[in-house]
Amino acid sequence: MSKRKNSSLSEGNHKRARSAQWEEDEEGDTGPSQASSVTYTSQKTSGEVGIVESISLKNFMCHSLLGPFSFGSNVNFIVGNNGSGKSAVLTALIVGLGGKAHTTNRGSSLKGFVKEGESSADVSITLRNRGQDAYKPEVFGESIIVELRLSSEGLRTYKLKSKIGQLVSSKKDELVSILDHFNIQVDNPVSILTQEMSKHFLHSKGEGDKYKFFMKATQLEQMKEDYTYIMKTKNMTQNTVEKHEECLEDLKRKYLEKEDKYKSLASLDEMHAKLEELQNLMAWALVTEMEKEIKPMRERIVGEENATIKYDQKVEEWKLEVVEAEKQYKQTHDQLDSISQRVQELQPQCSELRDEVQNRSKAFKEAEATFHRSKTNLRDLERDKEQLVKRIDELKCSILQLTGAESRERAERISKLQSELDALNHKDSTLAQQINQFQQVVARGKEELTKMRQEERELHRSVEAKQRDLNAMVASRTDKIKRFGERMPALLETINEFHRKGHFRKKPVGPVGFCIRLKDPELALAVESCLKSLMLAFCCDNFKDEKTLQSIMSEHYPQGRRPLIIVSEFSSSMYNISGKAAQHPDYPTVLEALEVDNPVVANCLIDMRAVETVLVIKSNADARRVMQNGRPPVNCREAFTKEGDQVFPNRYYSCEYQRAQYLSKDLEEQIRYMQSEIENEKAHLSRFRKRMNDIEDDIRSNESLLRSAYDDRKRTKSTITKIQMEMADLQNVEEPQSEDLNPLEEELQEICVRISDARQESDEARQKMNERRKAFEEAEQSYRQHKDIINNVAEEAERIKEELSKCDQEVEKSKHHKKHYEEKRKTHINGIQKLKADLDVKEKELMASVAKASEICLERLEVKRTAKSIDSEISRLKQKISNQQDQQGDRDEVIRQYQEALENYRNIALQVKTLKKFIGLLGKIMNDRHKMYTEMRMYLSVRCKYYFDSMLSQRGYTGKMTFDHKNETLSISDMVNRRISMDMMLKIAASQRYRQFIFLTPQSMSSLPVNNLIRILRLNDPDRGQTSLPFGRSNQEEAIYNK
Repeated sequence: MSKRKNSSLSEGNHKRARSAQWEEDEEGDTGPSQASSVTYTSQKTSGEVGIVESISLKNFMCHSLLGPFSFGSNVNFIVGNNGSGKSAVLTALIVGLGGKAHTTNRGSSLKGFVKEGESSADVSITLRNRGQDAYKPEVFGESIIVELRLSSEGLRTYKLKSKIGQLVSSKKDELVSILDHFNIQVDNPVSILTQEMSKHFLHSKGEGDKYKFFMKATQLEQMKEDYTYIMKTKNMTQNTVEKHEECLEDLKRKYLEKEDKYKSLASLDEMHAKLEELQNLMAWALVTEMEKEIKPMRERIVGEENATIKYDQKVEEWKLEVVEAEKQYKQTHDQLDSISQRVQELQPQCSELRDEVQNRSKAFKEAEATFHRSKTNLRDLERDKEQLVKRIDELKCSILQLTGAESRERAERISKLQSELDALNHKDSTLAQQINQFQQVVARGKEELTKMRQEERELHRSVEAKQRDLNAMVASRTDKIKRFGERMPALLETINEFHRKGHFRKKPVGPVGFCIRLKDPELALAVESCLKSLMLAFCCDNFKDEKTLQSIMSEHYPQGRRPLIIVSEFSSSMYNISGKAAQHPDYPTVLEALEVDNPVVANCLIDMRAVETVLVIKSNADARRVMQNGRPPVNCREAFTKEGDQVFPNRYYSCEYQRAQYLSKDLEEQIRYMQSEIENEKAHLSRFRKRMNDIEDDIRSNESLLRSAYDDRKRTKSTITKIQMEMADLQNVEEPQSEDLNPLEEELQEICVRISDARQESDEARQKMNERRKAFEEAEQSYRQHKDIINNVAEEAERIKEELSKCDQEVEKSKHHKKHYEEKRKTHINGIQKLKADLDVKEKELMASVAKASEICLERLEVKRTAKSIDSEISRLKQKISNQQDQQGDRDEVIRQYQEALENYRNIALQVKTLKKFIGLLGKIMNDRHKMYTEMRMYLSVRCKYYFDSMLSQRGYTGKMTFDHKNETLSISDMVNRRISMDMMLKIAASQRYRQFIFLTPQSMSSLPVNNLIRILRLNDPDRGQTSLPFGRSNQEEAIYNK
């Protein structure tokens, strides 16, 4: 159907239930349409089954309530403006009758049809169920009510009720059966033509889409799919027949075997004689083999008893090693106790020095406060002096006017000199403060520079070490052994050369880290934290090889730490640790996390680090839970986390490294990380050196200023002395004094004396302050030095602790080796005892076997064959005799089996032949059916073309419809307009009154003729306060339902 565009939207936010107004069209245009009039004749009765009698909607799409709507049995029109509910009615009809969401072209999910804000939506559809073709009329009655509920989660539930509202079923299969019975196809565009489907059909330019529409509408598409399924089933049957043919060959073989048994006959006397001879040989063959078994057991016992001496020597050797290791451990422990005691002795003195620093700091602050008070007092006296001098000068001016020019000149000179003297005294005081400040700044700068130079050397060494590691990593791109140090390849080359020359009894194995691989790369840091120095260690079979390896290492590692050398006898198999290893269902041990091909390396890790008792747990929280919450797992001593942290039952140690060095899988990432670390440290070192240069510049600048201040003060002191002498000479000249001037001058002299005393007091206070500052700095320096001593001792204690840990490991290693060899000796002795017991049992068995053989055959026979071959021949002969006896004893059974095998073979062969014939016949039938299908498709297309031409010719139009079944295309020359299409549909509806037609259109349909077979539903306009419809469109809609 064609569509007209309309851009208007419904307005208003409030949604309300809208009722429909049903009315018979009595006011419409009864005249002819533009193309032709439509005439209705009552030729057939209305339909009795499958007619949609009514429908109602609740909370569906954007409508709170629509309906119930009662439909006529023939032509129905649902008209209304945009948003009035036409699309909701059509969508509810499709979904309510089992259609999928995408079939409606209104949404992708059923939950989208539930009104916003509501938990569910309800749809009720009533179908007519009358007449002879009614579906279970005794159950449902004359109507079937289909009720659908959609939840906001997208769940769909059905209720199928009878006419009286009684629930009959809630299964969708029942609904499918009803729709099949009524031939209602909701996904067939001929039954329900949605707006999108009509638009796609009419406006599609693809002829293939129109052809698909034709195939779907005529159900040819379903027929084609059925044929395809049958052909697929035929092929599967063909494969089954081929398999049965293979089984037929096996049946034929079994049949031939039964036939051979049936035909086979032989003599039993000769076989019995042969059996007796073989039994005699068997008796003495068993004796011979038992004697052969006893001989190596005796030789082995002698050899094992001689080997006991070696185990005794090993046990004694490791006992001495344990004593020596415990002695070394005790010495190191005593040394650690001594250092700890020294730290405890230094701690009280450190507290005393800290208290002394605090006391001297307090005294310095008090002296500083006294100095500032004296400076304030001196400043007040000098201000009083200035005021008094000013008063005296005023009096002297009056006197000078009387005494003459000479006195005035002398007074002016004295006054000028006094001003200069005051300025010089103030300058001297300022210079003294500056000198003190410069001295302090220079001292602090030199102290800071000394510390920074030490840190600069440490940073430089760190950069060089990391650069060496980086060079080794880069080199390991081509040679992985270089990851273990730049000297390691040369060391291994030397070891190989010595081994070729025969200097080693057994070639040392190492480094250990190069001989292991990780199963999980994330555990690299955990494994390295566990093994530590063992990553670079070497394993030697004996102490002679160890000394040779030590001499080789001394050439390649003249300074610094060398790789460890572990001496333990090489074994071709790994230790049995089944009873000693830690067991946990979720977390592996270190040994389980590694792939170790060499048993020597595995045994070394077990001896030195007990890796079978150490768990690896990635999460820190899980590690604490497993090890510290309750009892740890059986045989588990410690655990390591993915970050390398070490977890004991009562302790937790964090790892000081952030990345693995040797076992990291991503070498490039590690190289980039190391390059970044080196660049950062170089940048830090550069900034550090710049800071040192700045401090040196500041020291030189302050020293220059200090020297300048010393020179200025020296010159100022000299000038003060000269001025004081000149002033004394001028003041000694006697002049007539005024009576008012004498008290003032006396007061001035008194103030000068007080100023002198105050200045002296200030100098003494400054001196005292400087002395106390110096004492404070000396006390602080002593405290720092003492604290550095304690820190150095603490560092020494840490070093000794590390040595103590190594000694402890050495003690544990020696004890482990001693225990290992004691257990091996014990196992060895137990093995000898077991061998002797086994020998006694074997000798008794031999005697019994000889006695039994003598009973069977008195004379001993020389047997060259094995008892196993004789026994096999006896078994075969017995079986053959038994078979022959069975055949001769129960001949009917053999015949019966033969006949059954023959009959079974013939039956299966007949079935295979029948299936082949059926497949051939099925192929012929399918070819005929495909031919009929092709003819039916041609007839349907011809019929469609006929109706198309007939409809157009009745209205004076011409058109063309072309089917191309080969290319699956359908072309229609042009569309007709809406009015003509409507008239044609009404004419078809008038000719098929047993069918129901429902049209949805925005037109008023006032031009339709008045007829009691036409029913028009006019929907109320939507509430214009609603601003949007969740599923509505702005276009005016038309759709068709045809039943």
